[in-house]
Amino acid sequence: MTKLTARSYDEFLKSFRLEVPEHFNFAYDVLDTIAKDDPRRKAIIHVGPDGVRREYDFDWLARSSARLANALAERGVRKGDRIMLILFRRIEFWVTMMALHRLGAVAIPSPHLLTVKDIAYRVQAGHVRGCICEDSVAHTVHEAREQCSDFDLLIQCGPGQMLPGWQHFDHICATAADSFPRPADYAGGNDPLLIFFSSGTTGNPKMVEHRHTYAIGHYITGTYWHNLEPGDVHLTVADTGWGKAVWGKMYGQWMAGATVFVYDFRGKFDPAALLSVMAHEGVTTFCAPPTVYRFLIRQDLSKYDLSKLRYCTTAGELLNTSVFDDWKKATGLSIREGYGQTETTLQIATFSFMEPKPGSIGKPVPGWDIVLLDHDGNPCSTGEEGEICVRLRDDAPVIGLFNEYVDEPEKTAAAKCNGFYHTGDKAWMDEDGYFWFLGRVDDLIKSSGYRIGPFEVESALISHPAVVEAAVTGVPDPVRGQAVKATIVLSHDVEGTPELAKELQNHVKKVTAPYKYPRIIEFVDELPKTISGKIKRAEIRKRDLQAAD
Repeated sequence: MTKLTARSYDEFLKSFRLEVPEHFNFAYDVLDTIAKDDPRRKAIIHVGPDGVRREYDFDWLARSSARLANALAERGVRKGDRIMLILFRRIEFWVTMMALHRLGAVAIPSPHLLTVKDIAYRVQAGHVRGCICEDSVAHTVHEAREQCSDFDLLIQCGPGQMLPGWQHFDHICATAADSFPRPADYAGGNDPLLIFFSSGTTGNPKMVEHRHTYAIGHYITGTYWHNLEPGDVHLTVADTGWGKAVWGKMYGQWMAGATVFVYDFRGKFDPAALLSVMAHEGVTTFCAPPTVYRFLIRQDLSKYDLSKLRYCTTAGELLNTSVFDDWKKATGLSIREGYGQTETTLQIATFSFMEPKPGSIGKPVPGWDIVLLDHDGNPCSTGEEGEICVRLRDDAPVIGLFNEYVDEPEKTAAAKCNGFYHTGDKAWMDEDGYFWFLGRVDDLIKSSGYRIGPFEVESALISHPAVVEAAVTGVPDPVRGQAVKATIVLSHDVEGTPELAKELQNHVKKVTAPYKYPRIIEFVDELPKTISGKIKRAEIRKRDLQAAD
């Protein structure tokens, strides 16, 4: 596809069409095509935890993934088998994903922080056949194996000691053929491609299944939201265990002609180290959650040569206006927000041909008919808060929308009902058609007749230099119905005092509407979170209710 040069959002919306080849399979239709037409084109630039820099071209990636596909096929992996990946940002992650796509096996990218219980649950619930994982988590997987039947294919990456019954990634690939022709019954189109276990803040995670067409849905992510051009070097800061990795480290970037830059750091995030590697490698386009930008602007950015950086994006949480302003002042670049879910590709975004509004997630992506619905299912008017919903049509399937919650038809039916997919997220739309995210439906606070989204209050709080993290929830109040409460983690050198609490309340009143300020402030050492880093506001609410009894 040829990238459109749109002068406005309306022109883009009118002109763009996503072409989906029949029975599309990314490994054969994109990876192998590039490897054939331009074999030496760089697919990945990788800097490992040892600081060693390596380049991998598309010919190498095609051959390596074919070798692994043959090795797995020899060990009985077939179309439809589910394989868990617990890998850091090592090159084997990309090789494995492409190999599984070739086989038609279903990839399950998973975080390395999973416990024995977490892994056992996922293997049992997902009928997982095998796992390819880091040597550092092999013992955890091995222990979980004792609770799981038919979990018999265990492959380790890295130099760690091999456990009984395990095989090594390098060994099984060493003698395998480096060609894997497209089978007659290859998987593609609406066949299952991958499963993400959603990191729900309550209950067990759901299994979100995507089709092979999901990959091509990210063409817009790379080409238009990241605004990539052939030859760009793109860095998305994301762990390979979560959906954001395939948003920014694979599908859309390669289709746009860019090289994926991988910084495989381990342990605690070091903003200075990230800036150094970005400068040294000449990263041209960058995507990271707002938290990362907050850490970066605390550094002396003048020390780093970011002259090649030309475009920046963010998603995952609300972008604070002060972060937007500070980053632009230091780099000259705006940060353009986007919105999507584990269940979707990019739904709403601020594109290059749009004027960014700090705090707004932008406008709907072509192919996504976004409607805000009130609690009665009626469309909302301008300025009115409603649930973000996607209109569904049988004659025009939404490319990138999940297929189902595996083995949970009632939850799938609840999410896809009455002609809409219900995201469970709240927003409002301004007179210019820009959407403003408010938070999860269950997280909204109803206080004295006002409906208050936690994100806006949290954004105001973290703009104060003493605040590192904040979670805003509602607590029962006999007069207001609910009162706004802020649970706050402070900088290590700051003490939580009544005077600071008052200062933070006044700060919020100045940054946002005064009625939204937190009447209750609690200082804590850390916030309860899921393994993906999402704040468990429901756990805070539950704890507060128990304390009130």
